[in-house]
Amino acid sequence: MPRAAIIGSGPNGLSAAVTLARAGVEVTVYEALDTIGGACSTAEITLPGFRHDLGASIFPMGVASPFFNSLPLEQFGLRWVQPDAAMAHPLDDGTAVILEHDPAATAANLDPADSAAYARLMQPFIRQWPELFSEAFGPLLHVPKHPLLLARFGTDGALPVSVLARSRFRGARARALLAGNASHAVLPLSHPFTSAIALVFGAAAHTTGWPAAAGGAQSISIALAAYLESLGGKIVTGHRVGSLAELNGNFDLVLCDVAPRQLVELAGDLLPAAHIHQLKRFRPGPGAFKIDWALSESIPWKARECLRAATVHVGGTLEEITAAESAPWKGRASQQPFVLVTQPSLFDPTRAPEGRHVAWGYCHVPNGFDEDMQDAIESQIERFAPGFRDCILARRISTPAQLEAWNPNLIGGDVSGGAITPSQLLFRPTIWQYRTPLKGLYLCSASTPPGGGVHGMCGYYAAKTALQHISPSLTPGH
Repeated sequence: MPRAAIIGSGPNGLSAAVTLARAGVEVTVYEALDTIGGACSTAEITLPGFRHDLGASIFPMGVASPFFNSLPLEQFGLRWVQPDAAMAHPLDDGTAVILEHDPAATAANLDPADSAAYARLMQPFIRQWPELFSEAFGPLLHVPKHPLLLARFGTDGALPVSVLARSRFRGARARALLAGNASHAVLPLSHPFTSAIALVFGAAAHTTGWPAAAGGAQSISIALAAYLESLGGKIVTGHRVGSLAELNGNFDLVLCDVAPRQLVELAGDLLPAAHIHQLKRFRPGPGAFKIDWALSESIPWKARECLRAATVHVGGTLEEITAAESAPWKGRASQQPFVLVTQPSLFDPTRAPEGRHVAWGYCHVPNGFDEDMQDAIESQIERFAPGFRDCILARRISTPAQLEAWNPNLIGGDVSGGAITPSQLLFRPTIWQYRTPLKGLYLCSASTPPGGGVHGMCGYYAAKTALQHISPSLTPGH
């Protein structure tokens, strides 16, 4: 039986481990921390009884993931919690654009002149959402199974969202909706392909939704780990692997759920100099400045319909969001940032004591940014929710440096696994993708295709690649 070591127990490391174990490989996962999950973790970090997601909190790509859906994770405790609406986007007039599960209801929430245009834009991708996901989140280099769908997606998705929003919509509401969704790309909204992110997140909202995991993000990691152990896999926590030499050559395969820079540190001079150079050149994206709040009550949004969603996009108009998201790429942070807010305790009472709530918010800042963004973030929320600060019982601030100190994969606070520039999208992080020149060594982190997000596809495809190289007969059929 082949033996494999997985370094890192984030969603991709665990997904790689499960894929290998299902194929009959003996798997051991090594995690440096005392708890598994990486950026898919939950803990009481403000006050007792308030359970905060330390990284990701809402999982549109997780619930849609064909890999996750191929696993019996519900038998191991995973339960998705769907909010009444996928997302809310408050505006200064006291209303909010609501991204409903029903596309017709979303269209009706826009300016009348834009309702039909929204339906025309989204319907092709809603109708073929599983096919779109498989194309967009498949291996970077593959023969398209749905070329007409991909061509349609590419025509609209290749545009900067600032161009698509203005060309398709007349009113501020639809433009703001598209801009907020595109901001998940962590790119200036004037860049090509930002529309693709907006379309994917919109189609997800209208099909599989934007759920939280009951009990917190840790539930996903726990379910993956429990299923892995049911397959015979082992997990060793509190064990930091500092060098591949520590593994003593006892494994046929080593898959690393780490950033490219960490892979260099692990492998040392075992990798060719040219490959080390490529890995070191891989650029991290902007950082995140994150605040977790323990609240005495729900956030007092002026637009009360914001309480129907677990995700709130706080940033105002297309023009404001465009300015905010371009700032980190110019080496500065916007003082009116786009703030991504989650409020999962509205729909999951296990997350806070009765009558209390948890929330977190973060904005994009330059990589490694070391200035305080607390006032800017809380002022933006207060703008749309007067009295918000009065609800705060406790807060926990996570600067980019603190995020990286907690999870070394988050280089400079980058939560995306690397800057999604055109060159890095094509070679992410190198032309080798999951493989390295060192036999048996693979990279399976969010820095590999298809990139960031909690969906497990990076780990799954890396493991498939590894299985093909040791024995094609072991490759799983998914």
